[in-house]
Amino acid sequence: MDLRESFKEIEVENPVDKIIKQIRNSIVSGQIKPGDKLPSERKLSEIFGIGRTYVRDAIKKLEFYGILKTHPQSGTIVSGADISAMEGLISNVIKLNENDFFHLVETRVIMETYVCKQAALRRSSKDIEELEKALDEYKARVDANLSGVKEDFNFHLKIADASQNNVIKSLMLIIIPDIIEIYRKLNVCGEGRFYKSLDEHRAILECIIRQNAEEAEEAMRIHLNDVVEFSLSYKG
Repeated sequence: MDLRESFKEIEVENPVDKIIKQIRNSIVSGQIKPGDKLPSERKLSEIFGIGRTYVRDAIKKLEFYGILKTHPQSGTIVSGADISAMEGLISNVIKLNENDFFHLVETRVIMETYVCKQAALRRSSKDIEELEKALDEYKARVDANLSGVKEDFNFHLKIADASQNNVIKSLMLIIIPDIIEIYRKLNVCGEGRFYKSLDEHRAILECIIRQNAEEAEEAMRIHLNDVVEFSLSYKG
């Protein structure tokens, strides 16, 4: 037997993942509780002995997971989310190679078209109320000429809620933030994109309200077409 077969490549953990684990573990252990305020980025950078950029990226990811919420005046607060439900997920962050962005997007399309179809079949009147509220919040941001990234993401999560498949929702919480972060860095969401997305959200919601599963699935596929096309040309 070739001894080289006994060894495997050592994975070097990303600094952002290390920060996420430390914050998560402190919350799960009860050292940090919902409602507590985290130290400033500068202070956290000093505590972790690492650059502020890593701290900022970790906070953004935890915001997408719903664990942290940043307020302009009061700083970063631990939300009242179900931290224990996310414990095993955050530590298993997907490790991507530079050319895996398309496969990440492909996975998103598979999941989201499925949950959209199931949402049309399974949604309750309460789900419709939540989706309409999420759409209104997104529209308010767009009308105010502000970034609607978080509100956009929330609308998609509400569809996952309506599908009643919490496993896929949890997977979306891992996959989609990485896609959005690449979009944010490259400023892909140019002028007019949020209005186009708003119209597509309305079309999706109408299909879900009418409980037309096939049309809901297709409406979501059309909505995600731009990110699919972008992923085909993206080079990390």
